[in-house]
Amino acid sequence: MTIISKQARKIGIFTSILTGILTVIFALCAVPFALAAEPTSSCPSNEQMSFNLTKVADNTYVRKGAHELFTPHNLAAISNVSFVIGETSIAVIDSGGSYCDGKRFLSAIRAISQKPISHVINTHVHPDHTFGNQAFKALNPIFIGHENLPRAMRDKSHLYLENLNRLVGEKIMAGTKIVEPSQTIKDTMTINIGGRELRLQAYQTAHTDHDLTVYDPTFKILWTGDLLFQEHTPVIDGSILGWKKVMDQLAKIPAKHVIPGHGGPFLAWPAALKPQQAYLDTLIKDLRRIIEEGGTMREAQTQAGLSQKKSWALFGDFNARNASAAFAELEWE
Repeated sequence: MTIISKQARKIGIFTSILTGILTVIFALCAVPFALAAEPTSSCPSNEQMSFNLTKVADNTYVRKGAHELFTPHNLAAISNVSFVIGETSIAVIDSGGSYCDGKRFLSAIRAISQKPISHVINTHVHPDHTFGNQAFKALNPIFIGHENLPRAMRDKSHLYLENLNRLVGEKIMAGTKIVEPSQTIKDTMTINIGGRELRLQAYQTAHTDHDLTVYDPTFKILWTGDLLFQEHTPVIDGSILGWKKVMDQLAKIPAKHVIPGHGGPFLAWPAALKPQQAYLDTLIKDLRRIIEEGGTMREAQTQAGLSQKKSWALFGDFNARNASAAFAELEWE
C-alpha cells in the first residue's frame, strides 16, 4: 500500500504539473484568437462616443461626419454614412473610417432594426468611407463598388491604413482591415431590399476615378459620396474638369434631396450643387489666369481659389493641394 501510495502521489504530482503547463500553453495560444475575435478593446463605448443618427426619410438614416482631420478623438468618423431599411433587408451606404466607427455604426443600426444587412455600398476608396467595412464582414453582405475600386484599394488603401495608424493610433485602428468589393459596377445596377429599389451609377474620373452614386426613386433621394461636398472644402483626387462634367450629369437626376459625402446631411436638390460649382469654377478660372501669365505651381498654391476661403471648412488644409492637382491638369489643356 505504501509503494502504491508513493506511485499515486508521483502520478498526481506529474498530472498537476502537466495540467499547469497545458493551461499556460492554452492561455498563451488563446491570446491571439481573443484579439482576432475582439480587436477593438480600445474603442470608446457608445456612451463615451455616441453615434448620432438623423432620420431623414421613412426608414432612411444618416450620420453626419465631423468636419475635422483624422484624430484619435474622432475615430476617423469624418464622412457621412447612411443606411436604408427595406421590407426584407438593409443597405448600408459607406461604412465609416475605422473598425471602431463601423462597429458603432452597426450597433446604431441594430438599435433600430434586426433585419439582415444585405449590401454595403462603397462610394469610393477614401478611408473615411471604406474602413468600417470589416465591422460588417461577418454578416456576409454583398460589398459593392465601382469596377475600378478593387484596383484603387490595392494601390492606395494600405498606405491609407499606415497613415491612420499614425494619425488616429494603432490601438483605435485595431481590427481595421481592407475589404474589397465582392461585386463591382461598370455602368449601372439596381438592387432591391424589399419594396425599395436603389439604383447605383458608376462615373468617369471626377472626384476620383471610381465614384459611385446611389439613387432611391421612391423617395427621390440621391447619395453622391464625395461627388458632392457641402461645408467641407471639396477634395480633388481625380480630375477637376471631369468633376465639372459629372456634376452636369448629376444635376439631371430627378432627385428632390441629396445626402452628400460631407456636410448636410439632407439638402435640397439640385440647389445643393451650387456652392461646389462656384468653388471649382473659381479654382479653374484662377489657375488658367496663373498659367496664362506663366505663373508657378507655388503661385497656384498660394493664390488660386482664395476668394472662396470664407465659404468652406478646412480650406487651409485642402485648397493648396487642390490647386496643385488642378494646375498639373490644366497646364496641359
